[in-house]
Amino acid sequence: MADETREHGRGERHGGRLAVDVLRAHGVDAMFTLSGGHLFVLYDGCVDGGLPLVDVRHEQTATFAAEGWAKVTRRPGCAALTAGPGITNGVSAMTAAGMNGTPMIVLGGRAPQGRWGSGSLQELDHVPIVASVVKRAATALGPEAIVTEVHAALMAARTPHRGPAFVDIPLDGFWAADVEIPVVDVPSVDDALRGPAPDSDDVAEVARLVAEADRPVLISGGDVFWSEAEASMVTWAEAARVPVFVNGMGRGTIPADHRLAFSRTRSTALKRADLVLVAGTRLDFRLGFGRFGDARVVHLCDSPGEVSAGATLAASTAGDLRATFDALAESAGDGARRRGDWIATLRDAEDAARAGDVELLTTSVDPIKPTRIYGELCRRLARDAIVIGDGGDFVSYAGKYVDSFNPGSFLDPGPFGCLGMGPGYALAAGRAHPDRQVVVLFGDGAVGFALGDFDTLVRHGTDCVIVIGNNGIWGLEKHPMRQIFGYDVVAELRPGTRYDEVMVALGGAGECVDRAAGIGEALDRGFAHRGPYVVNVLTDPEDAYPRSSNLA
Repeated sequence: MADETREHGRGERHGGRLAVDVLRAHGVDAMFTLSGGHLFVLYDGCVDGGLPLVDVRHEQTATFAAEGWAKVTRRPGCAALTAGPGITNGVSAMTAAGMNGTPMIVLGGRAPQGRWGSGSLQELDHVPIVASVVKRAATALGPEAIVTEVHAALMAARTPHRGPAFVDIPLDGFWAADVEIPVVDVPSVDDALRGPAPDSDDVAEVARLVAEADRPVLISGGDVFWSEAEASMVTWAEAARVPVFVNGMGRGTIPADHRLAFSRTRSTALKRADLVLVAGTRLDFRLGFGRFGDARVVHLCDSPGEVSAGATLAASTAGDLRATFDALAESAGDGARRRGDWIATLRDAEDAARAGDVELLTTSVDPIKPTRIYGELCRRLARDAIVIGDGGDFVSYAGKYVDSFNPGSFLDPGPFGCLGMGPGYALAAGRAHPDRQVVVLFGDGAVGFALGDFDTLVRHGTDCVIVIGNNGIWGLEKHPMRQIFGYDVVAELRPGTRYDEVMVALGGAGECVDRAAGIGEALDRGFAHRGPYVVNVLTDPEDAYPRSSNLA
């Protein structure tokens, strides 16, 4: 590394403190973990180096909390998992972070190298297990390697296309040494973390296609958020007069009440558009694999590996998305004046769809319809509320009805669809933003994946309202199987389970709601409470979310 990126004269420190010093240099400001003996020296480094430790009840929650921290702060998340089962317990969360492009590092304990192969406690070579789901995986055998590998892992995690990275450290690798710590806050590193600018010819081709289009549409995805490109994106959309829809972590990159922001009319817009630009998200099952009728398709990506190989593209770019939108804005006025009728048509359809939602959002029928829960909740959400969705059918309604106005304010599992992230995300959101509303939306199937970490939320005093849509079934599986086969199996849960009483037993608070008229007051009590509060709503098991996407 160049001289400008080295820090000298820090003195001898053990490997745990060296790792922490590298983490702090990269802006890591919290470590989520579940206590394990292989990590004691690392913990000592955290105490000595002033890095807060936040403990949980399951390693998947620690890893999800690290991802959640990155999502609500746009700083790298960090989890520390003990050797063997501690790390394998975190693999699903690492995989989800990889598919979400979330910049984070997982540090792992490891059995001692000096006795490797003799059968030490929890001896397992983790690197081959996690290598396919993270950007970089390595073992650091001593102090020099700890500094080198932790820095390299964080650089990989933070460089487009972003994602998780992994380093494990054997128990006998933490000895003390005087090792220089990389300096990260320098222009050369900042440039590397932004990624290269897109090719100017590629940008020119996209600009030409936009200028020719009468009915263009933009879909803004999670990499717009990670690239901090939302202001540039909105500036371009305003100049070009292009309607904007959002996807995943792209929610909030344009405020939901912006004149060019749309949500209810996505199907109509994508069927009628003559040009669809997809920025910062993959053309996967959520977007029909990039097939939008007769529209030409443009893929704007943060790196070459993200450009779709399966869709028929009219053009694509690969590079820093902020720079991409800035470059496109230079010629954005071409064709913009022709699009008034297109925008007006979509706005009329959007307004009509929202007006049509009112009946569903205010329905008083019992058993309770999930839509009524969202009707009551959305009226109570602050503009900067952080909403977390952990579930299937019940959370699908959140994706439709909850509006987002700020980046990083709507968190869901992403395309991997891994349930159980709710408590970890809530822990991170409540700790990072104690002054904001935090709402977790669970299906009653999803809540079972991490119910023990209700204790974590209580112990850490996390202010959050937990709303459970409790219909006593695996709705996302039961209804489709019944439709396809005429019957369903292994899709039943216990009706009326008192998840609120679980929270109360663990030291929190909550209540059960079985009538629509009681939802609003229960939510009010939840928002007034300090600490986690469960609103366990018994909903209609016959209600099925009307979905259009498929599995493959």
